[in-house]
Amino acid sequence: LINDANCFVLSEATDGAGAGADMVFGVIAGTGVGGGVAVHGKVLEGSHLLAGEWGHNPLPWPRQDEYPGATCYCGKSGCIETYLSGPALVRDFRHRTAQQCSVQQIASAAAVSDKEARNCLGAFEDRLARSLASVINLLDPDVIVLAGGLSNIADLYTVLPRLIATYGFTD
Repeated sequence: LINDANCFVLSEATDGAGAGADMVFGVIAGTGVGGGVAVHGKVLEGSHLLAGEWGHNPLPWPRQDEYPGATCYCGKSGCIETYLSGPALVRDFRHRTAQQCSVQQIASAAAVSDKEARNCLGAFEDRLARSLASVINLLDPDVIVLAGGLSNIADLYTVLPRLIATYGFTD
């Protein structure tokens, strides 16, 4: 038995988007933020079964208005999960607009050029790019595969590569 992120990354590395790649990093972004690493078709678990669990690391290169960040259920502040989960996106939008909307509503509004939704989603994309660039700088995976409810935001797939390149150590 292994956790969902490890099952996901193993599946993607075996016959999914990362099939044939030497190293695959799998991201699950939904209610929480988790991850897994597959190397040569096998899950990298680590000594304490924590390999790939990037959600409880601090947000890389935090901006002045992002510091110290929300308190995470793990007891620390500023964890990636407190910025990149679905509840975090909803909370950020509510903070910016005083409106309660779902992730789907925010993404739909941003897609039709709603300024507040676009700004909120832009901040989310930038935070995700910084976080993934940090993973790239550390692991240098061949493929990163996104899953979870937030992976359904279509703009991510066109915006992230450009943003990640601005933060990564290499292009």
